[in-house]
Amino acid sequence: MFTFCKEAGQDSTCGRAGRFLTGHGEVLTPAFMPVGTQGTVKGITPVQLRDIGPQVILGNTYHLGLRPGDGLIARLGGLHRFMDWEGPILTDSGGFQVFSLADLRKMTEEGVTFQSHIDGSPQFLSPERSMEIQRNLGSDICMALDECPPGQLERSKLEVSMARTTRWLARSRAVPLKEHQGLFAINQGGTHLDLRRRHLQEALELDAKTPFQGFSVGGLSVGEPKEAMNAVLAEFVRDLPTDRPRYLMGVGTPEDLLFGIEQGVDLFDCVLPSREARHGRILTSRGRLNLKNARHREADLPLDPACSCYTCRTFSRAYLHHLLRCGELLGFTLNTIHNLSYTVGLTRAARQALLENRFPAFAQSTRAGWLTEEP
Repeated sequence: MFTFCKEAGQDSTCGRAGRFLTGHGEVLTPAFMPVGTQGTVKGITPVQLRDIGPQVILGNTYHLGLRPGDGLIARLGGLHRFMDWEGPILTDSGGFQVFSLADLRKMTEEGVTFQSHIDGSPQFLSPERSMEIQRNLGSDICMALDECPPGQLERSKLEVSMARTTRWLARSRAVPLKEHQGLFAINQGGTHLDLRRRHLQEALELDAKTPFQGFSVGGLSVGEPKEAMNAVLAEFVRDLPTDRPRYLMGVGTPEDLLFGIEQGVDLFDCVLPSREARHGRILTSRGRLNLKNARHREADLPLDPACSCYTCRTFSRAYLHHLLRCGELLGFTLNTIHNLSYTVGLTRAARQALLENRFPAFAQSTRAGWLTEEP
């Protein structure tokens, strides 16, 4: 279980297609994982989500630990049963949410004391507590608690943060999980390639004693220039172990997905497709579309003629424009179905292109389709 099998592609030239097994099913990579922060992917039902076909979805340790509580979810049969999702689930460590609270937290070597964003009550999250929550949730892929620094943090402070993440990684590793659960390590180091490699070496020293089931790249797309992020990925992803899944955390624009796949990334997640959908910003094979624009008021066209999702098969831009203007919840749902279908479909098509040894041509034609003007 969790042993990565590469099926096609080169590790550092044009991406790779692979597969690995979890307790709730096999994952074919590359793959995009929709974010279900509070036990739901916003705006759509589990039936609609299954029709879209993502292989893994995310749950949030911080949010679910606070409400309704990981103990309650455990008593009710775990997160899979609680949210009616039979496929694999990945839970993040809660670190990003806690560290984004800034004024509401105090960090020590033991962990982080913070105020709940719900009622202001005092809370504490340590590596051990994070793993306990994830064990109770019963997710298939668990993330070690890390300190997620801002993108522009000065180097000396970043090194201190990175060292703490390594110590917390060792503590997370020591907490027993359920038999079906695997633990992914998180790599930090900002946009400093030498720090990224140093931190990876520290994780590999722990890995030599007790292997991790995957390796994640965190701390990117958090405020640094896009060019700096891409420069790091172009050099660093190839350094990650080739026999485990590689996960780029919190990155999910179509452009970023394609670039990440080229570098050898296997897994992605991001709230962008569903968040953009709620604001009428639509992802298509011809670039981005702003559904609020008046020119869509009478447009008897699907959002994307090349898309076969339920929304595009059934409704016109005119109708979706109307729903958005009226603030009707159905509009949010239909837009989300499309944006997630497009994003999941992009990684699925990339995988097929890798298997058929035609990925460079696929990437070129996909980028050519993203027009500079709205479709």
